Amino acid sequence: MSVERLRVPSGVAWREERSILTSAFTYRRNLSSRSYNCEDMNRMLRVLCSIVVAVPLLSEAQSHNEKVPVIEGGAGPCSLELTVVGTDGRPVYAATVKVHIAYGFGGMRRLDLEAGTNSDGKVKFAGLPARVQRPPLEFHGSKDEFTGVAAFDPSTECQAKRDITLEKPKAQDRR
Repeated sequence: MSVERLRVPSGVAWREERSILTSAFTYRRNLSSRSYNCEDMNRMLRVLCSIVVAVPLLSEAQSHNEKVPVIEGGAGPCSLELTVVGTDGRPVYAATVKVHIAYGFGGMRRLDLEAGTNSDGKVKFAGLPARVQRPPLEFHGSKDEFTGVAAFDPSTECQAKRDITLEKPKAQDRR
C-alpha cells in the first residue's frame, strides 16, 4: 500500500511535479543556510534603535529640575530661596536679582549681592546675616522692562522662600 503511494507518475506530469518539488527544496535549503531571518532581525534592530533614542529623551523630560544657583554671602546662617515669575505665573529665565545688605555695628559692613535665575526662575541667597541694619531686606528682581520686589527679614525668619512677580513699572506723574 505504501509502495503504491510513492509510485511516481510517468510522462509530463512527473516533470512538473519534479520541478515543483525541486523549487520547494531549493527554497527551504536557502532558508536553512541562513543563520538568521532578515525580517525578524530588521524588526528587532528598529525596536532597539527606538529604545536607544527614546531613553535619553524621557530622562531629560523627567529631570527638568536644574540645580538652583546659590550665591554665598558668607555673613551668617540665614538663606532665602526666590522664585521669579512673570505676570502670567510662569517662571522667568535669566532674571537678575539684587540686594544691598548693611549689617554689623552701626551698619559698617556692607554686602551687595547679584544673581541670575535658572530656567525654573529660581535663585538662592545663602550666608545672609541674622541681624541687619534696617530690616526688612529688599530683593529687587528685573528682566528687560519688568521689575519686582520681595521683602525678607532674617531676624524673624532665617530660612525662607519667596516669590517675586515681575510687572511693568507704572508711569510716573510728571508736572
